[in-house]
Amino acid sequence: MESLLAAAAAGVEPFPSVDKCDASGRGSHAVAADLDGTLLRSRSPFPYYALVAFETGGWPRLLLLLLLAPLATLLGIAASEAAAVRVLVFAATAGARVSSIESAAQAVLPRFYAADVHPGAWRVFSACSRRRVVLTSTPRIMAEPFLRECLGADAVAGTELATWRGRATGMVHTRRGVLVGRRKAEALHEIFGEDGDVPDVGLGDRRSDYPFMCQCKEAYIVPSAPVEAVSMDQLRRQVIFHDGRLALRPTPLAALLTVLWCPAGFVLACLRIAAGALLPMPWVYYAFWALGVRVVVKGSPPPRAGSTAGRTGVLFACSHRTLLDPIFLSAALGRPVAAVTYSLSRLSEMLSPIRTVRLSRNRVTDAAMITRLLQEGDLVICPEGTTSREPFLLRFSALFAELTDEVVPVAMESRMGMFHGTTARGWKGMDPFYFFMNPSPVYTVTFLSKLPSELTCSSGGRPSHEVANYIQRLIAATLSYQCTSLTRKDKYRALAGNDGIVDVKPVNKAH
Repeated sequence: MESLLAAAAAGVEPFPSVDKCDASGRGSHAVAADLDGTLLRSRSPFPYYALVAFETGGWPRLLLLLLLAPLATLLGIAASEAAAVRVLVFAATAGARVSSIESAAQAVLPRFYAADVHPGAWRVFSACSRRRVVLTSTPRIMAEPFLRECLGADAVAGTELATWRGRATGMVHTRRGVLVGRRKAEALHEIFGEDGDVPDVGLGDRRSDYPFMCQCKEAYIVPSAPVEAVSMDQLRRQVIFHDGRLALRPTPLAALLTVLWCPAGFVLACLRIAAGALLPMPWVYYAFWALGVRVVVKGSPPPRAGSTAGRTGVLFACSHRTLLDPIFLSAALGRPVAAVTYSLSRLSEMLSPIRTVRLSRNRVTDAAMITRLLQEGDLVICPEGTTSREPFLLRFSALFAELTDEVVPVAMESRMGMFHGTTARGWKGMDPFYFFMNPSPVYTVTFLSKLPSELTCSSGGRPSHEVANYIQRLIAATLSYQCTSLTRKDKYRALAGNDGIVDVKPVNKAH
């Protein structure tokens, strides 16, 4: 070990680069790897602490992390890596509920981790199938869900948080300390036991990784040179569902801009929401543009449903990006169109400039209600039943296809630069505020051709699920998205551990 440190001090790297490692024939091998700078391209864990800080304490905790980050950097240079980690852990977790940290680790962090996987390290790590172990100074509670589910890690050893009555104290476990240097070697020895078994391959990126790398039969260094991240579809599991309010990777600069923008952004969001709620719908489109919200309309929207006896309104079947989809569709049409919803907070219903009607989840009752609403005029429905952030469409419910042949598919697409306007774990009443807090959000509304009669249920004799699947594929092709068979329950059970039902009394508004 001393000779390795001496070689490193002399400027000679004691281990070969990971590019020199032949990954073929490694199926029976075990591997041990570091996380930051090794399995991940970034050597700095700041963005992941920032995500936890924002999710558990909002912008005040993120501000605290920003204020203490320079101290962590100085300690890392002048004192030790462990001291720097202690400062970051304190800023991001002190006083936070352990359950909140676990929730962020399960629903928020994987999407950002998955976008930062190092191709060279992943090539070797994924090739070793016998056993995959990760050793990291990052709190285990933060990294473990991603490492196990997306990278296929069999064991994860990380820094353990000290807790009291279900909350993190901001300190690390007294006995175990921060997992760096020799503590990583000790953790690796505990994982593999005392029977003489050791990893076939060790992967690290810095001197503090040498102690555990020396225990491996082969060891390779992951260089810090810039590389393109691994495509997420090459990981063991692709991240389709994710939560959290921050849309951008919170580097120190991005985090600082977010904290500075929040107060002004909230005021701007209130103005935008007031404009949408109080102005006549024909003016909303122009008011949004004046306030920095771009509404792009493509295709030819159908005319308003006439008053001819026996003619029902048009049913707009939309992809679902945020709860504001029906409002932006109405703005694109220049007239309010009623919408049916699965679950909506009372605040969102009160602020809505269009009529919203809650579905009961009873098929017979909902069918009768939708039929009645179509007799009164046009109607918006999102057959996915919940929003999706990634370029995927969830399974379309087929109920709407049974009730009318007057169906117009609409491809909805939103772009948010700073905040996500949806949540599965937080208070849904803040969804419109977070969307409108984005400096310059964009909504693209693409009206597709009305469904041909030969492809409908009543006139064409097609099964309802076939019609729903056809519309899903049509919208997916328009947006270059991918169809899935995943449902609303799949999303909420993955992110929030529930079915995503907001149990409040409906407040219908007609304008």
